[in-house]
Amino acid sequence: MTLYLDLSALQSVPAANLNRDDLGSPKQVRYGNALRIRVSSQSWKRVIRLGVEQDLGEKAARTRLVPAKVQHALQSAGWPAELAAFAGAQVAASAGKKGIGTEAAGHTSVLLFLPEAAIDELATVCAEHRQALTAAQGKKKPGQVLPPEKIEEILKRRTASISLLGRMLAELPNANVDGAAQVAHAFTTHAAEPQRDYFTAVDDWLGEAETGSGHLDTAEFSAGVFYRYATVNVADLLTNLEGDTKAAQTVLSSFAEHFLLSLPQAKKNSTAPHTVPDLAYLAVREHRPLSLAAAFETPVPSDQQGGFSQPSRQTLDTYAGNINRLTGNRNRRFHGHTVINPAENYTGLGTPHDSFDQLITAAVEAAVLTAQDQR
Repeated sequence: MTLYLDLSALQSVPAANLNRDDLGSPKQVRYGNALRIRVSSQSWKRVIRLGVEQDLGEKAARTRLVPAKVQHALQSAGWPAELAAFAGAQVAASAGKKGIGTEAAGHTSVLLFLPEAAIDELATVCAEHRQALTAAQGKKKPGQVLPPEKIEEILKRRTASISLLGRMLAELPNANVDGAAQVAHAFTTHAAEPQRDYFTAVDDWLGEAETGSGHLDTAEFSAGVFYRYATVNVADLLTNLEGDTKAAQTVLSSFAEHFLLSLPQAKKNSTAPHTVPDLAYLAVREHRPLSLAAAFETPVPSDQQGGFSQPSRQTLDTYAGNINRLTGNRNRRFHGHTVINPAENYTGLGTPHDSFDQLITAAVEAAVLTAQDQR
């Protein structure tokens, strides 16, 4: 039986540009015949991943620079530059049956996702086969000098974040990992459009008689209340972690915390939009996950004071209550919430909790216990 941990949040973000399109404007989506500001799943997922890796002390890298990193490690160990560069290229050429392509700059043609510790392991393999690398260095077609099965074994290694978020590499199918986590694009619960900011910068060394600015330009930003959603397939996570329920509990807790507390870092120095969600809702479901995004297909109107936060919370609660009625509350092992104003009563969002920590602990324990019952 499949089991999911669903995470929903409402978060008010002031003037910011968390995620830009190719023209530098905040990303948008039309939903319910109204334009909304959008933050892509990739943008939020990356900062969540970095937080999880920091918590667990297992750093991974998504990169095309593996050959260059191996070359640098070998040069630091005293290898000649040309031999080290050839060895780095051989790491890619010797991966799997056909190798991984490299481009003019020596970068791999595809992004690899591997533990950072793999670089030292790859350098060790090169050192073990230094004699063969030296002999093949001048050949036009040296072939695969390093043992392909050993290189593939290292590139297949995974961290908890790789088990959580997955990895796809066509050149090494055995290295693929089906990610347990899914992260949705965040979008504003109400109609919203980018706004333009005309700004100037003063030249501190201009003479007193000189007027004007040293630089002027325009930029775009946005503001709004965002609905955010993610889900983790607990069964898949356990499979990726080889059935280690304790590790799964740690990973789920870390993911949930960073889902709620992380923020994409774009334009942070000029906007500092460091808010946290004012409502979080977690649920443990069997059979399939359930997003509450459709609560906001009709844009939320502002309240009498002009705000969107409280009306968005009420809209989410009303929609969740209707979903509970439609589903008969079936296949849900847990649901609960925490909210900025404890006086607000939300009957559709399960048991109220005082803090994010309490909510996460209760949800993760319910998920792990249910997973153990199903095994």
